[in-house]
Amino acid sequence: MTNNKSRPGLAIAALSLGTALNPLNSSMIAVALVVLREHFSLDVATVTWVITSFYLASAAGQPLMGRLADRFGPRRLFIFGMALVALTCAIAPFLPNFALVCVARALMAVGTATAYPSAVVMVTELSRLANLPPTRPLGRIQMATTSAAAIGPVVGGLLVSLVGWQALFAINVPLALIALFAVRQTAPADSGRESGRLGQLVRDSDVPGILAFIASLMLAMMALLNVAPGYRWYLLGAAVVIAALFAGRELRFKPPFLDLRLLGGNRPLLLVYLLFVVFSGVYYFAFFGLPQLLQEAGHYDAGVVGLLMLPLAALSVVVTPVTVRKIEKHGVRPVLIAGVVVLAVASGALGILTVSLWVPVVFLLTALMGVPYGLVSTASNQGLYVSARPEERGVAAGIFQTCRYLGAITATVLIGVFYGPGVNQANWGLMVLVMLGLSALVLVLALMWRKPAV
Repeated sequence: MTNNKSRPGLAIAALSLGTALNPLNSSMIAVALVVLREHFSLDVATVTWVITSFYLASAAGQPLMGRLADRFGPRRLFIFGMALVALTCAIAPFLPNFALVCVARALMAVGTATAYPSAVVMVTELSRLANLPPTRPLGRIQMATTSAAAIGPVVGGLLVSLVGWQALFAINVPLALIALFAVRQTAPADSGRESGRLGQLVRDSDVPGILAFIASLMLAMMALLNVAPGYRWYLLGAAVVIAALFAGRELRFKPPFLDLRLLGGNRPLLLVYLLFVVFSGVYYFAFFGLPQLLQEAGHYDAGVVGLLMLPLAALSVVVTPVTVRKIEKHGVRPVLIAGVVVLAVASGALGILTVSLWVPVVFLLTALMGVPYGLVSTASNQGLYVSARPEERGVAAGIFQTCRYLGAITATVLIGVFYGPGVNQANWGLMVLVMLGLSALVLVLALMWRKPAV
């Protein structure tokens, strides 16, 4: 049944706003680390937990929220998530210690993690009501997330300088409430979802499987992030053991949290995941590695570096609607392949920075890197949608977002390895070679991908 108050255009806008909160809060916090250190008297290693807690909760929460959207309804889950964000962020500015601030960041991450899977699940119905192809609302959601990541440091810098770190939480309260009430009033009602007694629903929810999935993923990411120096391999070993137990349970339990047989049999979806992990690694090599090079080797002020990185995100936003139109005309695969070719060219061009860090050169190269980000991320998003079965799109979208975090964290670890001997142009050159190798792997995966037969 459809809500007779449904207004698909406003619903898509509200879903886009909710989806933007995760990347916005992921990037805003970067400018508050120094202020948080001073406020709570922390060392450099401890303050990074405000970022790590958000990453871990987001990565683990996305697939779980996606499964809940598939089972109980995307509209209902989105409203719950935005309510959790608003409540958490209303309390967070008054928390007395840093540990509670990290808990608030984790809860905020869980709340914002409901938005993207819910939006993907609702796309089919909203596009039908708006008489649009699904590519359009998916493209608008992609633009919102990209824009939010781009403006996050700018907005965060203004809020911290004018108000303080507390404003980074407070700003989410009105944004989450606007998204909540707009979706409640304009989105179609959930239909065909599970209902019944709470006890039965819990028994059918594969709680041990869910807990094992979250534990294995969080332990693996903690190992990658090296949050407990000296225990990395123990954490990784525990993650592998729990993942094996999880797989064994999921193959026996009915209905499983993750249907591994269906997932393993969906080759196009698996290729999208692998492609997006590797592509995200290439992108975050530039996104995280280049600012350090410009500050350390180029001796540019942090504010100048922020401006020099802005074209990367700005061009990706501009490219997204163009990409959507090309996908509607030519299909996902040709656009995806073209985007990966541009990715390889842009990655190779970054090698110019081994000989020159002149501002106009940096500006042009960051703008060039924004083009494949808009192309590949948008095409991957569309590839996910057509590869996943309709009843599995929520959890599929959640795993897709986790792939982004895996790529970002892997890039961060490798950047630490390459920059370990020193942040200089020679080591940047080695990173460019790795980016080229990864771009070649993305191209192979893009060539292997085919849209599933209807």
